[in-house]
Amino acid sequence: MEATKRIEQALADSLARGEIQGCPPKLAAAMQYAVFPGGARIRPRLCLAVGQACGADAPGVLFAAAAAIELLHCASLVHDDLPCFDDAATRRGQPSVHAKFGERIAVLTGDALIVMAFQTLARGAANKPERLASLLVTITESVGMPTGIVAGQAWECESRVVLAEYQRAKTGALFSAATVAGAEAAGQSAGPWHALGEYIGEAYQVADDIRDVVGTEESLGKPVGRDAVLGRPSAALELGLEGALNHFERLVGKAIASIPPCPGAAQLRSLMRSEVNRLLPREYATA
Repeated sequence: MEATKRIEQALADSLARGEIQGCPPKLAAAMQYAVFPGGARIRPRLCLAVGQACGADAPGVLFAAAAAIELLHCASLVHDDLPCFDDAATRRGQPSVHAKFGERIAVLTGDALIVMAFQTLARGAANKPERLASLLVTITESVGMPTGIVAGQAWECESRVVLAEYQRAKTGALFSAATVAGAEAAGQSAGPWHALGEYIGEAYQVADDIRDVVGTEESLGKPVGRDAVLGRPSAALELGLEGALNHFERLVGKAIASIPPCPGAAQLRSLMRSEVNRLLPREYATA
């Protein structure tokens, strides 16, 4: 719970820096609206969990990386919901940003949150500049081309797509950034942590596909059944519900097995199992 509170504070601090006198009030309000109240904050929490398992020695760097990743995630949701993409009227149980503030402000909100993410990272890593370069490479690659979340969104515009490639870019990239950045913020080698993020990210996307089929708008806070309506790649539609659930369990097993040796490995494995069970509707979660 303490980690969640610190993430919320880091996000609030980042937004407060952008709300200086004279800034456009609608844009400032829309940015606050896009970030608060947040969802599960699973990506920044994953970043913190890895950093702490690695023995984080620079909390300021770690929380800046976690906040940057969440700001990028929030930006992606604002853009995803736009009429030119998902045309979603709700998000997190309330009107989406474009539904409340208009399409032009929504586009600018997503853009501004992307910039703010890197401002936050640069400020937070100021006392450990030797770690900033690798963090910038990790996080920028997770959002750009050729395999970041922008590429994932672009795959939805193609007539043919391999499901695994789509999921790796659309969702897995930012999860991989979370695990790798957590290690890098702690001054550890990034290489061993890629696999954990990739597996958790793919598992999250499979769970999201399942929720889109069996969930309700009330429980998810957003429209359901959109994958079928929009013709998007979906594990639940491609593999069937049972096949998608089995695939989810295989990915979770691979994720936990991939955790490299570190001071907090045992605690991290336990945390991963408890966290992933929250991704599925209660009736489908395993003990």
